[in-house]
Amino acid sequence: MAVVKEIMGCSMVDGSSFVSSSKVLLNHGFQQRNQLLGRPLWVPLEKRGLHLRRVVRQPVAAVSEDLMKASAVPAEKAVKFKVRAVLTVKKKNKEDLKETLVKHLDSLTDKIGRNVVLELISTEIDPKTRAPRKSTPAVVKDWSKKTNIKAERVNYTAEFTVDSNFGDPGAITVTNKHQKEFFLESITIEGFACGPVHFPCNSWVQSKKDHPGKRLFFSNKPYLPGETPAGLRALREKELRDLRGDGKGVRKSSDRIYDYDVYNDLGNPDNGINSARPMLGGEKIPFPRRCRTGRPPSKTDMHAESRVELPFPMYVPRDEQFEEVKQDTFSDMRAKAVLHNLIPGLKASMLADKQDFKLFTDIDCLYKDDSKVGLHDEQLKKLPLPPKVIDTIQESRQGIFRYNTPKILTKDKFAWLRDDEFARQAIAGINPVNIEKLKVFPPVSNLDPEVHGPQESALKEEHIVGHLNGMTIEQALEENKLFIVDFHDIYLPFLDRINSLDGRKAYATRTIFFLTPVGTLKPIAIELSLPPSAPITRAKRVITPPVDATSDWTWKLAKAHVCSNDAGVHQLVNHWLRTHACMEPFILAAHRQLSAMHPIFKLLDPHMRYTLEINGMARQTLINADGVIESCFTPGRYCMEISASAYKNFWRFDLEGLPADLIRRGMAVPDPAQPHGLKLLIEDYPYANDGLLIWRAIENWVKTYVAHYYPSPSVVISDRELQAWYSEAVNVGHADLRHAAWWPSLSTPDDLASILTTLIWLASAQHAALNFGQYPYGGYVPNRPPLMRRLIPEPTDPEYTNFLNDPQRYYLSALPGVLQSTSFMAVVDTLSTHSPDEEYIGERNHPSTWSGDAEIIEASYEFSAEIRRIEKEIEKRNAEFSRRNRCGAGVLPYELLAPSSGPGVTCRGIPNTLFSFCFCFCFFFLI
Repeated sequence: MAVVKEIMGCSMVDGSSFVSSSKVLLNHGFQQRNQLLGRPLWVPLEKRGLHLRRVVRQPVAAVSEDLMKASAVPAEKAVKFKVRAVLTVKKKNKEDLKETLVKHLDSLTDKIGRNVVLELISTEIDPKTRAPRKSTPAVVKDWSKKTNIKAERVNYTAEFTVDSNFGDPGAITVTNKHQKEFFLESITIEGFACGPVHFPCNSWVQSKKDHPGKRLFFSNKPYLPGETPAGLRALREKELRDLRGDGKGVRKSSDRIYDYDVYNDLGNPDNGINSARPMLGGEKIPFPRRCRTGRPPSKTDMHAESRVELPFPMYVPRDEQFEEVKQDTFSDMRAKAVLHNLIPGLKASMLADKQDFKLFTDIDCLYKDDSKVGLHDEQLKKLPLPPKVIDTIQESRQGIFRYNTPKILTKDKFAWLRDDEFARQAIAGINPVNIEKLKVFPPVSNLDPEVHGPQESALKEEHIVGHLNGMTIEQALEENKLFIVDFHDIYLPFLDRINSLDGRKAYATRTIFFLTPVGTLKPIAIELSLPPSAPITRAKRVITPPVDATSDWTWKLAKAHVCSNDAGVHQLVNHWLRTHACMEPFILAAHRQLSAMHPIFKLLDPHMRYTLEINGMARQTLINADGVIESCFTPGRYCMEISASAYKNFWRFDLEGLPADLIRRGMAVPDPAQPHGLKLLIEDYPYANDGLLIWRAIENWVKTYVAHYYPSPSVVISDRELQAWYSEAVNVGHADLRHAAWWPSLSTPDDLASILTTLIWLASAQHAALNFGQYPYGGYVPNRPPLMRRLIPEPTDPEYTNFLNDPQRYYLSALPGVLQSTSFMAVVDTLSTHSPDEEYIGERNHPSTWSGDAEIIEASYEFSAEIRRIEKEIEKRNAEFSRRNRCGAGVLPYELLAPSSGPGVTCRGIPNTLFSFCFCFCFFFLI
């Protein structure tokens, strides 16, 4: 009995009417214990906050005496017996007054029949009714008695009566007659001879008054569509129809409907022409589709969807919304962002010039006690604030309003000024995915010369030949010594409009790098281009490394403009477009076309969670008109048009996987002799070195998983749900590019494994590499200015004299001002933060999700072990002095692809999904 209590939990055992003291039952308990503890279990994602290293105890079924007797009865004399359901309900920690009142009302009415009712459904068809066998309805017990329990999770029970010929349970329905929704985490059925049957739910069950239908949940056993048991086939199809909806009407927050729409809700034309934005998606401006909300059109533009502003939420399906712990973390980070920006904001609002930085020490003070950008006591007393608030501010200035020192300053405060650090960040910084091998010199534009001017670059041999260690340009190209970061074609079409904005100035930049004999890069030339409308002497300009004081400051300004270009492309293209917007159609299609019991849905599920909520919040306050992105980055109101231009002209799904991307950029060549089948042209390329380890681990895991369910191409082709998922993601979700010849086919297990590996890579490792270093590198604005306010002065310019007289002040005046800087710092600080309950690659919760598939369980553990080995290898690499791009005096280690992390800003960690992108969205709303 002690063993049974240890496995099941004392309270559950003591209160169970199914526990027998017989020797048979005790032996069965030992068998169940061995079954659970004697072999590895994969811990899937759904149970938040638990890691693989923790032991998760699940209820263990006891075989009822009724069933023992029934098993001895001939089949033609079926008898009835009882089984028990154990429901795990996740409770809210915080409730408002209305929620509390409704909760207590439900507690009272539960006693008079307005309760929660379950019905168990068999995998078999009843030959008499030609419908699935069903149990008698069962009422959940003791709901009212457990109303005031403060635990995070509460277990409830219900008893079913079933026939001995019922078969295996495959589904369960839940009817909520209460007024309030509840979050159902899981159901375990105890009492069948086959052992416990698990139903992972992780879903909100709505009140019957809001959603009259019964909620349906399937057991954890995966089935391909053609293998679905007869009793579940119709239910499987009905559930998918319900999730797809009919494409009509305004969606309610409690709905679970997934559908598509264009990005026609970023602007608000009802507020005037300056708040209008073009529709993204369609023939005119191609773009991926987003989740449909069904809101009515705006009053002034029938093609623009009306806006929903905070504090009202943007619709996403109910189960895609953040759990409470995520919402709490979000609120904490939002408050932190407001406090960080409060004092600079107040002071800037009091000064006519909005307080530009005058000295570099002014920036340093943002990270020190008694910040000079704060308010002095006499200034505080002038503010219209209550005396207690002023006292609190005075007492708290030592920490609460201070920014943490960005990692870029921790090992060498002046590292960011060095050319080698500027170059190192192109392969080991926050945006290491734009550098390419230089294939021809001078580089050539692909833009239409009739519209955008001559395609030829202004770069000449004399600009770079003196920086090639005695090599000719031909030798350097042949020996793969020249590389380029080229933002010319993506920025140039927009420069006339950008430079007409108030306080925004930009070039379209190209930067040439030379690979030194020790494996590091050095910048040797920067080309700055303006559109053809600029004077001929200004249209194309080349800046080379300095030879005197004046050229040193000119070189610094040129590098700042490169970094500003880089920051924009990083955020608008590589981060938002490639890992968020382009993933959304695949997620919508998965929910619409893949049943929850489909093995591919189970594989993708942990990598899809929260993405729709994050992207919805982005449309509301991040990428919308006058939102965070437009406020912080040089392109301003044209930010999303740049993103759409990149989608049309550069994005290709078949090249989004890491190996294909490296080959496309010329950074690697195929080489079967190498461990990953590739040879890197820069051997010490930290992002690629570590990324290939993660890629191979994901790829091996996915191939094993796919091979388990798809032994031949015919199984892939005949899987109608799988084919519908991919077809819809391409033809509807990416409708504007659906005719592109480069879309991969889906005909073989290898095709499927490749597509899935790419999706998981983008949602996990690629996103981590681009996201979690934003504050460590960008929190010091001079290192990566998100916007520039001045061009580089020419000797004939009136401001050239000011530049010569005080180059430091001119340089700082070209960077964002104090309020712009601190606003941006608050944003990237929150973007870079890990949630306390983050789940990282290789971690999964709920061991029941894959129980019964021993090969998959074993493969998942091998995947987790491989991820741990990779982490140790990355630690080892960061300590090797031969790897100068990640180890050395003042050099930051490269940890952005180190798999694990603690909470907060750590500059490391690969979560399974895209959650951390959302933290900042309400920032500007609050300040």
